[in-house]
Amino acid sequence: MKNRNSDKDFTNDEVSGVEQGDEIAKQKESTFAHINLKAFITVLIMLLAIIALSAILTLIIPQGHYTRDEAGNIDIDSFVQGSVQGIAFWRVITAPFRVFASSDSLTVIMISIFLLVMSGVFNIIDKTGGMPSIIKFTKKRFASRKNVILCVMVLIFMAFGSFFGMFEELVTLLSIVVLMALSLGFDTLTGLGMCMMAACFGFASAITNPFSVGIASGIAGVRVIDGIYLRIILFVLIYVLLCAFLLIHTRRIAKNPRKSMTYDLDREKLLSMKSESEEMTREETRIFRIYVIFFAVQLVFLLLSASVSALSSYAIPILSVSFLVGGLICGGIIKREIKTPLLWLLKGMLSMVPAIVMIALASSVKLIMTESNIIDTVLHAVIGMLEGKHPFVNVLIIYALILFLQIFIGSASAKILLIMPIMFEICTVIGISPNLLILTYCMADGFTDVILPTNPVLLIGLSMTGVSYGKWFRFTWWFQILVFALTLAMLFAGVAIGY
Repeated sequence: MKNRNSDKDFTNDEVSGVEQGDEIAKQKESTFAHINLKAFITVLIMLLAIIALSAILTLIIPQGHYTRDEAGNIDIDSFVQGSVQGIAFWRVITAPFRVFASSDSLTVIMISIFLLVMSGVFNIIDKTGGMPSIIKFTKKRFASRKNVILCVMVLIFMAFGSFFGMFEELVTLLSIVVLMALSLGFDTLTGLGMCMMAACFGFASAITNPFSVGIASGIAGVRVIDGIYLRIILFVLIYVLLCAFLLIHTRRIAKNPRKSMTYDLDREKLLSMKSESEEMTREETRIFRIYVIFFAVQLVFLLLSASVSALSSYAIPILSVSFLVGGLICGGIIKREIKTPLLWLLKGMLSMVPAIVMIALASSVKLIMTESNIIDTVLHAVIGMLEGKHPFVNVLIIYALILFLQIFIGSASAKILLIMPIMFEICTVIGISPNLLILTYCMADGFTDVILPTNPVLLIGLSMTGVSYGKWFRFTWWFQILVFALTLAMLFAGVAIGY
């Protein structure tokens, strides 16, 4: 009963044949993964405000410096504090441009290229009929088991994040997951939760994540499997909590689809791919099989880039090339010529250019903090606060510090290299084990990636799906508070049992 009502409300409700034709015509003139103007402006304003805040902090916090060795490790007794210098205004306003020539330039450039390629390839998939064929197959095969599919998808994406450290890479599948969610009677927000949020929360509830647990364990001189039992418990609890959150939401909108904050957006997406017949034609079946092979190949590349240590550093370039080549081959096979798919690729890439602006702005926050030499000062102040405190209090201070740095430095590995060498030394003195520090870091670093507007992956995901940051915040804020409470409980339990 719920399936029929949901499908009716999202695809046929109050839409005449003429209106459907108009909506379809408009959508076909645009690209599938386009930047929503309202979402872009909202995030742009927020990022500019955060950049301004970063500049103000440089006028308040004095400069400081720790001596580091060639590996980036900090000498705990080497801190030297300077005066309040501030940062030149020209450096602030040029930061979004200078990030492309900074120490993080390679990462920023690769993420930008990755996003452009994904947008272009998904436009090819859409224009060749790949999206409608995937939707038809999904509705026909899985409509009666949609809640099971939701929970399985969440488990898969969380597992990729928890075991292999995948988050950015999985944005390649976001458009497909959102369309699958819509075809099952869910909404875009559910699709974002099944893919982007699940991958992020898996990354945070890390079991063997090489980019957090792996690097931190190496610095601490412990094995990755040390203390794994509490991380597994965290993973299970987060998985149950996320599934419950999404299922409560889907049950709510199943009763009244208009309660979804993306109701109008979802109707437009479904209308753009609605066909006269719900049955798959022979050509649609052929197109579907081509793209099944395409995504199977991409999955192989995903697994290889995550599991083979020699390839893990090149995950984004490998996936970018595999998607680009594979997408053009599929488009050429379906259209039996290459010129048109190339044009679709270029149009899709152009539609994502505003996202590069957002990535540059988000990355410039870290550049401002680094150039002004105030990050080490913050670290030194926190170290002073830790001495002589109860372990419970110390864990909370460390948690708060990592959360603060998370606003400005989104990269998990960058923060580890910045603070963990010195933190392990401090925690040895104050009685906090390496395993508890690693758990604290993982939770503070990961969960906020899908709520902080300085995270490029969040901006990319919202932009590709046309969801404004405001709507996403209203959808997830109370759940983030619930997760935050759970993480605090895990930390307290860790201290209590001597983890």
